[in-house]
Amino acid sequence: MGTGHFFWVIFYFASLCSASLANNAKINFREKEKKVLDQILGAGKYDARIRPSGLNGTENLPTYVYVNMFLRSISKIDDYKMEYSVQLTFREQWTDERLKFDDIQGRLKYLTLTEANRVWMPDLFFSNEKEGHFHNIIMPNVYIRIFPNGSVLYSIRISLTLACPMNLKLYPLDRQICSLRMASYGWTTNDLVFLWKEGDPVQVVKNLHLPRFTLEKFLTDYCNSKTNTGEYSCLKVDLLFKREFSYYLIQIYIPCCMLVIVSWVSFWLDQGAVPARVSLGVTTLLTMATQTSGINASLPPVSYTKAIDVWTGVCLTFVFGALLEFALVNYASRSGSNKANMHKENMKKKRRDLEQASIDAASDLLDTDSNATFAMKPLVRHPGDPLALEKLRQCEVHMQAPKRPNCCKTWLSKFPTRQCSRSKRIDVISRITFPLVFALFNLVYWSTYLFRDEEDE
Repeated sequence: MGTGHFFWVIFYFASLCSASLANNAKINFREKEKKVLDQILGAGKYDARIRPSGLNGTENLPTYVYVNMFLRSISKIDDYKMEYSVQLTFREQWTDERLKFDDIQGRLKYLTLTEANRVWMPDLFFSNEKEGHFHNIIMPNVYIRIFPNGSVLYSIRISLTLACPMNLKLYPLDRQICSLRMASYGWTTNDLVFLWKEGDPVQVVKNLHLPRFTLEKFLTDYCNSKTNTGEYSCLKVDLLFKREFSYYLIQIYIPCCMLVIVSWVSFWLDQGAVPARVSLGVTTLLTMATQTSGINASLPPVSYTKAIDVWTGVCLTFVFGALLEFALVNYASRSGSNKANMHKENMKKKRRDLEQASIDAASDLLDTDSNATFAMKPLVRHPGDPLALEKLRQCEVHMQAPKRPNCCKTWLSKFPTRQCSRSKRIDVISRITFPLVFALFNLVYWSTYLFRDEEDE
């Protein structure tokens, strides 16, 4: 009996070991996945052309597709073409009751496919897309995960060039909103509805770098559209970009200010230095015109006035005004010199006439009779003499009350009032007027565009 009992114990342990080895050999998860896929996607068992049932298998309800995405990069934002390029990982998730399978007590978490045509797919498209392509290096960047409860996750990496209509009235102090719109192409809302995934539907890569913009924030919303064929579900993401102003400050605003200030140097040059003043005015004017044309070449031809147009236009006007000021100074100088020459000629003529008259009077006195008698006037006049009173009246000094000095007249009185000094006076007035007006323009310009409300933008 002892020997038989010992034999049965050894046989029992051997059977347990063989059963465990058999179970381990039986549960080959790769083989199990193949069997499950053949079971749920086999020929005659699943039709990818048929839309999944609605919530909880209800036929009357639409299929709900939950969308989320991960923004990997934004390569460029083109102001001229009004478009931007983005690379993203796009994900969709829905439930298909026909794809349920046994998870082997939680050991088989999900099945993975790389062929999207094996299962039903939502007919989503990007409505504001201009160009787009998939990524196939080294393998196609796409996968489909099928979970035991029939939930399907579709993920793909794509690059898109999307249209972004821009309002450039405040350029380059503007903010732009670029949208990413996704809609159903053929299924109406009675059959298919897109919803944003709860929680965090849009994620953005850390340290997102843009050359001339900053991504301030993004908003998710719905944009369902109605046509004569029905209502279609639509999702959108609004990306709010703020333009970086430092680039334009260094490349446009500071050089324009320097050109305007350089044009004022002609006010300090002598009015006789015609070649220097003309070359300085023409050079600054041509440089300013070239700067303006270069700015407009990088922007689309819009029908409204931009903030940069106001700046360059006023700066060009100041440079042109400095050139016209020299023309006025030159004209005043020449007209003043001509009048001065005419005045000198008249004074010389009068002097010659007076000298001739004095010579004639002296000759008349020499020709008079030597026997003529001259009446001698008394040396001392009496107080009652009417001639003395008349002389006293002529010598009276009329005193008037002193007037308060005028600052402008006092400043202008430093320059002679002759015609030949008008050119100098124009230069001196321009030295003060041009900087003051330009400073006033800067005050109005920056206070208008920098402190404008976001609603106006």
